[in-house]
Amino acid sequence: MHETIFMIKVSHAMKTLQFITIASAAGVFILLFHKYKRNPIFSAIFSIFAITLFGLAITVYGTRGTGGISPVEKKISHTNSTEQIKNLELIKIKDKVLLNAPVIEQFPELPRGCEVTTLAMLLENAGVKADKMKLAKEIKKDPTPRTIKNGKIHFGNPHKGFVGNMYTFSEPGLGVYHEPIMELAQDYIPGRVINLSGQSFDELKIPLSDGRPIWVIINSQYRKLEDSYFQTWHTDSGKIRITMKEHSVLITGYDKEYVYFNDPLTGIKNKKAPIKDFEQSWVQMGSQALTYSY
Repeated sequence: MHETIFMIKVSHAMKTLQFITIASAAGVFILLFHKYKRNPIFSAIFSIFAITLFGLAITVYGTRGTGGISPVEKKISHTNSTEQIKNLELIKIKDKVLLNAPVIEQFPELPRGCEVTTLAMLLENAGVKADKMKLAKEIKKDPTPRTIKNGKIHFGNPHKGFVGNMYTFSEPGLGVYHEPIMELAQDYIPGRVINLSGQSFDELKIPLSDGRPIWVIINSQYRKLEDSYFQTWHTDSGKIRITMKEHSVLITGYDKEYVYFNDPLTGIKNKKAPIKDFEQSWVQMGSQALTYSY
């Protein structure tokens, strides 16, 4: 494929060079036409040559100058579309899925370690043994201390690293979002981590139908929360709206009514919640999701 793209670029360069050469020649004949315009024979010959060369230039260059697609590109575009369709056909979206993924409890060692514990489940399902305590140690941290200035909370940013203390509720803390988790996962399964964040909830059914569970950020109520559950923090990179109900689970399946998940908070395998409530919770928390490729 890379060789084909290279050939296309060379072809485009050659066509451009040909166009410039022929157009330049046509320009020369136009100048000769003006110089000998009083001579009807010469002027007729030069004008015919100029018109012919311009026509040849347009023919050679085609529609490249106006954003057109060459026959080679059309062929590649068609090939890509065919390949994409075939790839989509490889994964049939099922009406219901329930995976037998490993379940790991975050307690008692990691009261706030739901994200790394869920990552341990995901990695183990991907065929890589990962200890939750090791992941807790390795996850990137945002060391910003919690302070209150003029009634405003100043703390870390979970998009940048784990915020606060993961090991006890006696000290301030929250959790971590998908970016640092994805970075850590790449250390264990390089090149295999798939970021599904920002996709629609229905698109999560694709890897699930293919036997791959999904790491997500939701809340511990598994439903959309009222505004009263949220607060604004001031971080080094700006304001962020957070909820202390933030949570992470491993989605293991779905049907028409429910979504199923392994919950590190309770240690329950294939726990279920109404799918619409769960979806709203996920969207409210930023539609954060990760899985892996085989």
